[in-house]
This record gives sequence, structure tokens and C-alpha cells, in this order.
Amino acid sequence: MENLKDIITISDYSRVRKHKQIVNSVLNATRTGSLKFNDKLPSVNELAFDHNVSRDTVVRAYAFLKENNIIESIPGKGYYLKSACEEIKAKVFLLFNKLGPYQRKIFDALSYILNETAVIDFYVYQNDYEQFKKHIINSRSKEYTHYILNANFDEKEDEVTEFIKNEIPLERLILLDKKMDHLGNVACIYQDFENDIYSALVELNPLLEKYKAIKLVFPKAARLPAGIKRGFLKFCIESGYEFGIAADAASENLEKNTVYISVEEEDLIELIKQIRNNDFTIGEDIGIISYNDSSLKEVLGITAVSTDFERLGEQAGLMVLRNEKEQIRSSFNIQIRNSL
Repeated sequence: MENLKDIITISDYSRVRKHKQIVNSVLNATRTGSLKFNDKLPSVNELAFDHNVSRDTVVRAYAFLKENNIIESIPGKGYYLKSACEEIKAKVFLLFNKLGPYQRKIFDALSYILNETAVIDFYVYQNDYEQFKKHIINSRSKEYTHYILNANFDEKEDEVTEFIKNEIPLERLILLDKKMDHLGNVACIYQDFENDIYSALVELNPLLEKYKAIKLVFPKAARLPAGIKRGFLKFCIESGYEFGIAADAASENLEKNTVYISVEEEDLIELIKQIRNNDFTIGEDIGIISYNDSSLKEVLGITAVSTDFERLGEQAGLMVLRNEKEQIRSSFNIQIRNSL
């Protein structure tokens, strides 16, 4: 095995987090043959000392590699390479419904995992079904090894299902965001929209009890998953809250003692403007829960419920590398802040 310092590369100037740099270094070493099956990896302490990083950074990297069956730990002996990622030279067709900060997180994480082992052709269909079909039809001549896409068309799921069956080899398909049961046991990394929002509101209920009503801002034009609405209604009915669904925040007359759940960024901005214009206080007069966390929401103190988009992109990349056909539920997190 090559010298450890030649295998693991960690840069203080890289945009990539250090634990991901360790993961990528191990994956790259398996592709090039620098690490082979049953090779021993350095201990956590050795790697932390040699590269001047914290033990927690190394532990996080090794936990990711172990969880994804790339390495294994043998008590009293250390970490060993369990399986190598082959140099597959995949050609990936990636199709998103829109391009926003969360889609960019998925793309960045996917790209870091695949690195130089794949070419990624990236398309956006802007929630337009005709554009969705056009991109996929045009892809047929390019011999893609993998198709990674989300298909957010709840109102015509049967039609979309038949279209995908006719146009995409299902063994090459990886679905993002939601399962499409009529496609069978195809690979997917899905969000359980209904149960995620319901469970989040149940957990947040002690903070919601000081408000009399909850409103979900759910713009139709955004083609949001219907499961969000179902989970919201289920919680409100079971918990006895007054509730409502607003088409957008701009046309909403804010009411005191109400919690607003904003799914889209534009509606969150509009809510904050209106709260300030009415001299309301966030977290007292008006509560806010926002979908999908960001650094700005952390700074503003906005409570967020969020899918781990980086993890979702990593899992998609590993499915490509390992040619796996799993169905994985994406992790969902709650960040409680002063907006409730």
C-alpha cells in the first residue's frame, strides 16, 4: 500500500468539508487500486495526528464509509477495506424540477462522490411536464448508464409512470424525492412527505400550543408534493388546531397567534416583510416554520424542518458507484430556533 499521506488528501482551502475529503480520498484510492480489498486503513488517532484534524472528523468519515459498506471495523484490529468501487465511467442523466440552493447541494454532493468516475449531464424542467418529457426523449440517443430524476407531478402520476416505463430502462433509474409505486422496486432515495411533516409538527407541538391556529402556505404553481398538505391536515385535525391553507403569503392578511408554515423561499420573505410592516414580533405574535434549512435561516432564527440534501446526493452517488437498487428513506431534521 502506498504511503498514507499519498492516499489521504485534506486541504484547509477546499470548499469540501474535511470529513468528505477523507471519504473522497478513500474512494479515489479504491478506484486507482491504491487501496484493495482487506487493506488496513489507518486508525482514527493516526489519521487525526498525521493530518492535524479532530478525531470527530475522522470518526464521521469512517462512519459514513462503514454505513455504506465500503469499510468494516474489526474490534481490537482496526478498519479494513470491505469492497472497492470499480472504475465504472458512468454517464449520468440528471434531471431536476428546478434549480435552487437545495438542488445545488444535491448536485455538489453527487459530483464529489462520483468525482472523475462519471460524466454528469444536468437538465432542469422548471416544473413543466412537456419539458420533462422532452429532456428524457432527447436523452435516448446518448446511451446513459444511469438516470437520476425527480418527477413532481402528483396530479398525473399514472401518465408519468407510463411515460417513464416506455422511455427509461428501469434498471438504470434512480428516483429522488418520492417513490413511484407503480414503477415497482426501482432504486430511489425518497422523502416521506406526509409522515415527515406530521412527525415534525408532533415534535414541535409543545412550542405550538401557545398559538391558536396554524396555516400552511402552499402555492399551487410550485407543484409541491401533496403529502405535505396531507400530513399538515392530519396533525391539525388530530391536535384540535384551527387551520388553513394559503395560496401565497403576499395575499395573506396575517393574524396574531398564528403559526405560518412556509414551503417556498419567496413566501418566507413575504411573511417576514409583513410581520415587520405590522410591528408584529416573530416568535410571539406570529410563529414561523420554514421548509429546508439554510445559513440565512439560522442567522434570522427561523425554525426549519429539512431534508439532508447533501446526504441525499451522497447516497445517489454511491448507488451509481456500487450499482445498487435500494429504496432509501431520506433523513429529515428539525432545527428549533426563536421563530416559535
